Amino acid sequence: MFSGESFGLQALGWMATIFVFSLAILIIFLIGVYIADVTQTRQAIRRNYPVIGHFRYFFEHIGTFFRQYFFTMDRDEMPFNRAQRSWVYRAAKDVDNTVAFGSTRDLSPSGTVFFINTAFPTLGKDAVKCIPVVIGENSAATPYTAHSIFNISGMSFGAISKPAVQALSYGALKANAWMNTGEGGLSPYHLESGADIVFQIGTAKYGVRDSEGNLSDEKLRALSAHESVRMFEIKMSQGAKPGKGGILPAAKVDEEISKIRGIPIHTDSISPNRHIELETNDDLIDMIHHIRKVTSKPVGFKAVFGDKTWLCEFLEAVNKRGKEYAPDFITVDSADGGTGAAPMSLMDYVGMPIHESLPMVIDSICKAGLRDRVKVIASGKLINPAEVAWALCVGADFITSARGFMFSLGCIQALQCHENTCPTGITTHNKKLQGGLVAEQKSSRVTSYIKHIAYEVGLIAHSCGVRSPRELTRHHARVVQGNGISVVLADIYPDICAANSTCLVETKKNIPKVVRN
Repeated sequence: MFSGESFGLQALGWMATIFVFSLAILIIFLIGVYIADVTQTRQAIRRNYPVIGHFRYFFEHIGTFFRQYFFTMDRDEMPFNRAQRSWVYRAAKDVDNTVAFGSTRDLSPSGTVFFINTAFPTLGKDAVKCIPVVIGENSAATPYTAHSIFNISGMSFGAISKPAVQALSYGALKANAWMNTGEGGLSPYHLESGADIVFQIGTAKYGVRDSEGNLSDEKLRALSAHESVRMFEIKMSQGAKPGKGGILPAAKVDEEISKIRGIPIHTDSISPNRHIELETNDDLIDMIHHIRKVTSKPVGFKAVFGDKTWLCEFLEAVNKRGKEYAPDFITVDSADGGTGAAPMSLMDYVGMPIHESLPMVIDSICKAGLRDRVKVIASGKLINPAEVAWALCVGADFITSARGFMFSLGCIQALQCHENTCPTGITTHNKKLQGGLVAEQKSSRVTSYIKHIAYEVGLIAHSCGVRSPRELTRHHARVVQGNGISVVLADIYPDICAANSTCLVETKKNIPKVVRN
């Protein structure tokens, strides 16, 4: 009994000693912080409020997460609000996406879009599946028949992790959709599943460059030999950073990245802010025609548009050469950011948003008489069915998304894509964090997301009285104006293509008529 009490007292003594020692260390540490704060001259808060001034930066950091989960309303957040993200999460998990007790969406702000339902919606027996669209039918030796309206936009291997690429690739295969490589080159993980691939050629020409950094015909031929590589996309600019090239730090250029991108190992790789050989519209036309001739595959370009002057001049130059020189597609990116990290001045203030640029691009192509030749792909914050349906109403042939598919993989919008600390393993090279992303499981979410988009876009189309989403036109949507009254989208952007029979979109031909009793 005595020995037990003695042991207990001894333990308490040790605990007291440890506590006093720890307290002394803490006090010494705080004194050191105090001295450092009052003697430094760079930060006024720390100098005037030593020690406690550090909490400002901590609270500033965690405030992002508190606002996201506790303090903002479902539709208040940027760049994507909780309602948008929640829809993608539920769709990806293939769970019920119905809601109760009315919409939380405010229909009064200027620019709000809603769709015009008909008194006689399309019955299920009259509905038709979306007709596959052929890209490059009259120009490429190996045209591409695309089946899915909704596809995966460019995200480079290196910017996103190996398991993320694998999950997207297998998910795209199961949904019969395509996957864009982004400008980081073609990795083995893109090819694993056999999904359709759009190879993106960035300004640094990763994956198709020679030792001098110039476009290599030999590597283009090698890529086109892959049956999975269906098209080539020249990236002129992207929504996150129009007018600026990417920077890949030397620390990220490991042996695998070096081989895939064709750049020296452990060396900074700085992409030019444009293709150095492209100085005129004729140069761009020549590049498109050359790549198409070398690869035999359809070729187009991706751009953020600032105004229509350049596009009109480009299309005029195409017509001078002949329709066979036209791009097979144009991808219209939105100037409201993207998956890539970029300077705020570019992300916030440069370029046109998709809601303005997409109608402008389609109308310009129609006026040039090239709508039957050039397909249009819309890209930029179109992650929910209504946004996809709007793009189809305007006239887009396809919609692609990057951030929507990041959400389908489990992205929580932690805003750490550029810090290599992504908590969901999507945009990090940290093997431990990547371990949380199981490609086999997440690929099914990618597939479910695509299928739910197609299903609910179909619901909107049928409510509008058409049989297929591709039959949606600018007469099926209304846009709220500054006075609070909505007008038909066709009144804002008259449907030039519909008025010109030579510019009718191929995909809206040969759709069987509904026979009503």
